Amino acid sequence: MATYKKRGNKVKKAEHNPVEENSTTAEVFNTLDETASRSEQWVERNQKIIFGGLIAVVVVILGYLAYNNFVIEPNEIEAADELAYPKKHFEQAQTNTAVADSLYALSLNGSDGKYGLIDIADNYSSTKAGNLAKYMAGIAYLKTGDYQNAIDYLSNFSSDDEMLGALALGNIGDAFSEINQPEDALKYYLDAANVKDNNFTSPLYLFKAGKVAMSLNKYSEAETYFTKIKEQYSTSDQARMINIYIQRAQIAQNK
Repeated sequence: MATYKKRGNKVKKAEHNPVEENSTTAEVFNTLDETASRSEQWVERNQKIIFGGLIAVVVVILGYLAYNNFVIEPNEIEAADELAYPKKHFEQAQTNTAVADSLYALSLNGSDGKYGLIDIADNYSSTKAGNLAKYMAGIAYLKTGDYQNAIDYLSNFSSDDEMLGALALGNIGDAFSEINQPEDALKYYLDAANVKDNNFTSPLYLFKAGKVAMSLNKYSEAETYFTKIKEQYSTSDQARMINIYIQRAQIAQNK
C-alpha cells in the first residue's frame, strides 16, 4: 500500500519593518517634546500668577499660625485666668444656699476690679472660658429668678461635652417652665433627654417631660415617657416610683 506524506501548511510570519517602528517611536517622542514645550511655554507665560499663588498660600498659612500663637492662645489663657474669680463665687453659691443669691450676683457682675461672668462671656466670647461663662451665667440667672436672661445665655452656650449640653438644654426647659411656657419646656426637656443616652440626664428629663405633658393633658405622651423610664432606666432615681405616674397617666386617659 502506498503511503503519502501530508504536506504541512506553513504560516507566513509577519515581516519585521524597522523603518515603520522607528517612524512610530520618533512620532511619540516628537509628541512628548511638543507637549513638554507647550507646558514650559505655559509656565513661562504664567509664572507670575503661579508664584503669586504660592506666595498667597504661604502668607495665609503663616498668618494663621501667627494669629493662633499671638492672638488665640493668649486670649484663651487670659480668659481662663479671668474666669477663676467668678467661678469661685459660682461654686460657693451652689453649696451655700443661705447666701446663694449674693454669691451668684458676685459671680455674674464681679467686684474689686475683677470681671464677672457677664464680662467674660462678652469680652472673650470666642474662647473656651468665654463659652463656659455663658453656661455659668445662665445657671446663675436661673437660680436667681431671671429666667429670660437664663434662656438667653444658655441658648448661646455650645459644647462638645454631651452631658453638659444636655444639662444646658434641660435648664432652658426649667426656665420656660418657670415663665409658664410649658410647650417650650416640653420641647427642651425632650431634646435634653435625647442628647446622650445615659442613666442620669435621660430619665431626669424624660420624667420632667412626662410631668409637663400631664399638665398639657397629653396623657398618652406622658405615659410613653414614664414607661420608657421604667423599661430603659430601671435603676435611675426616677424609676423608683414611676409606676404611680404611669397609672396616673392611664387613669387620666380613661376619664
